[in-house]
Amino acid sequence: MFVRIVKMSFHEEHIPAFLANFELMKTKIRNAKGNRFLELYQDKHNPCIFFTYSYWETEDDLENYRRSELFYDVWTFTKKLFNDKPEAWSVDKLVSLE
Repeated sequence: MFVRIVKMSFHEEHIPAFLANFELMKTKIRNAKGNRFLELYQDKHNPCIFFTYSYWETEDDLENYRRSELFYDVWTFTKKLFNDKPEAWSVDKLVSLE
């Protein structure tokens, strides 16, 4: 399992549209094959910056999601709202304390 982190920066006036769309799509994204966890974060100092954290079973699962109609719909809508290029990382979790 690995973690996918995506940083997105939006024009302030587009944040409500992004949040409304995320609310509609979050369960579908979370239920994509291989997805085990999904969270959305907003930066405390710059409210235009958001991060998604998702846990995936395999890289193939993430790639299958990225080739899916669901991803196409989500990304086509979301990318129109950006004010900067998004960034993404795939990382292995080494330590987790709860």
